[in-house]
Amino acid sequence: MGKTTVSLSTHTTPTGSHARHVHEPDPAPASWTGSAGGPVPVGSAAVTDATEPFLRPTRTSYDAIAKDYAAQFPAGGLHPLDTALISAFAELATAHGTAPVADLGSGPGHVTALLDGLGVPSFGVDLSPAMVALARDTYPQLRFHVGSMTSLDLPDATLSGILALYSTIHVPDAHLPTAFAEFQRTLLPGGHALLAFQTGEEPGRLHLPERFGHEIDLDYYWRTPEQVIEGLAEAGLELVAGVRREPTGEESRARAFVLVRKA
Repeated sequence: MGKTTVSLSTHTTPTGSHARHVHEPDPAPASWTGSAGGPVPVGSAAVTDATEPFLRPTRTSYDAIAKDYAAQFPAGGLHPLDTALISAFAELATAHGTAPVADLGSGPGHVTALLDGLGVPSFGVDLSPAMVALARDTYPQLRFHVGSMTSLDLPDATLSGILALYSTIHVPDAHLPTAFAEFQRTLLPGGHALLAFQTGEEPGRLHLPERFGHEIDLDYYWRTPEQVIEGLAEAGLELVAGVRREPTGEESRARAFVLVRKA
């Protein structure tokens, strides 16, 4: 069994150097809402492949593997520690009443449904229309939309929380500050964001041309917790806690969890 290490910090600004899926909006939905929450107005922001060319290969890759991915991870593929941290995050989110949580990189919708089961108004956002279609079919009582974490189609100070589990790993370094700025913009004061990502001792990049027997064009960006924490701090999000979980089972890389708060 792998070792888990935990570090805690309150209102810490780190020092140092400066992803499930990323997202692109679908035609202006009237509202984004969870089963327990009221409507969330949607703005008019738009993202195109021309302005962020990494979106197209990421979207088409996950469209190609959506059904196989959902079959491989029927319950989301979550480790018990992942689930425990999501539960703690959900408790923090409910402090804001009915303000919703956005599950960014919601994939087949399992984690959005977990949040809903914990009493958190929530909705899912994913770049892949095929993933969104699967989530809507599986959880018709919940809301899922195609959208981009680099240009969230939401008003300022809307969300009680943001969950980004294994979704920032597909965002190139040059675009990560934009995503983190969107987190800060859309969170309510006091709102939290929980990120999870594969990590290692050194930054790295992996390109996959095939998965589940499908031809894809997918990049993965490995980052250290220190890199991610500093990027979030530069966006105005304060570190609350960091957790590192060593690989278990077929996992080849450690998992890092970072919880931050908007002041």
